[in-house]
Amino acid sequence: MTSPDLAVLVLEDGTRYQGRAYGARGRTLGEAVFATGMTGYQETLTDPSYAGQIVVQTAPHIGNTGMNDEDPESRRIWVAGYVVRDPSRVVSNFRAKRSLDSELADTGIVGISGIDTRAITRRLRDSGAMRAGVFSGPDAALTADEQLAIVRAAPSMTGRNLSAEVSVTEATVTPAVGERIGNLAILDLGIKQSTVDNLAARGFEVHVLPQSVTLEQVLAIDPVAAFYSNGPGDPEASDAHVALLRELLDRKLPFFGICFGNQLLGRALGFGTYKLPFGHRGINQPVLDKTTGKVEITAHNHGFAVDAPLDGPVDSPNGYGKVEVSHVGLNDQVVEGLRALDIPAFSVQYHPEAAAGPHDANYLFDRFADLVREHAAGGLSAGGAGVSKPSDGDSE
Repeated sequence: MTSPDLAVLVLEDGTRYQGRAYGARGRTLGEAVFATGMTGYQETLTDPSYAGQIVVQTAPHIGNTGMNDEDPESRRIWVAGYVVRDPSRVVSNFRAKRSLDSELADTGIVGISGIDTRAITRRLRDSGAMRAGVFSGPDAALTADEQLAIVRAAPSMTGRNLSAEVSVTEATVTPAVGERIGNLAILDLGIKQSTVDNLAARGFEVHVLPQSVTLEQVLAIDPVAAFYSNGPGDPEASDAHVALLRELLDRKLPFFGICFGNQLLGRALGFGTYKLPFGHRGINQPVLDKTTGKVEITAHNHGFAVDAPLDGPVDSPNGYGKVEVSHVGLNDQVVEGLRALDIPAFSVQYHPEAAAGPHDANYLFDRFADLVREHAAGGLSAGGAGVSKPSDGDSE
């Protein structure tokens, strides 16, 4: 007879890890990925970019600060499942309202604890991110063959469009703070609240729009600029978002994209995208900003990347002038940012809002605000986006 606390993590290659049930009991399926951050699990859990993914925390001790009402990055927890080694037995933080375990259980997130998450991480690094399932409660009693068959029948992340699952269904507006620049049209592909707050703090009245919005609906708010957010899924499954972005670029509307938005800018400019073996996830990824020559420690969550030449500038295949790779990941030379030199557009592959994470890249919001002001004043040179001097907010 199966113990009610038994749980098992099954990878699609047949590897099995037996542990204890954590959070809700039942069955969950998704893409197994590992996140290397040692803090910020609440922000990770509520990041819409993790939709469809079973997140393995490499840090061994999780849950000691509980869950509060100030740190969520969106309206709910989005991970498909959660894997930890040593969950905290007590909650010890003055802001905590409830435990992580109870929050997972109350929101229906099936997890597993008591297994070697470093061993799982090495497996994923060697074999790549793969489909997986967590089985607990009655589902833990299924045979190994039955569980593996269920995992292998699950959809792959490749080719999936998850934007409709995470986007708002109605537009929301956040007022500008301080001197107002104008209305900013954000396509919500899975945006985090910290991104909205950072943009509002720079003087934008932030209009978060549903991912299904049309060009006419975007232009109806009279935007001074456009922004594409982070989000889950395969960029090659987002043709409609790419088409909308090309319409905005054709109108020379200043543009900034992060994470998924970087991949969609890459596609709009005419470059391809591809799936990384195991992706970049965590808050300790080193990136070189080629504009400043500085190395930033940055927060990432992406399993896909843009296929563009690192040596540039090069001509945009879709006719948008010269484009260069502006940021490069130092661990594996992956494209981490793009800058168009003849139109006001740039993007980065990581999360400059840094929730959770280091604030090395927060200056990018200042860079965007400066770009929009220069464009509005008619002072943007043929050099395009991001060629002005770095803001005072640049980290040293």
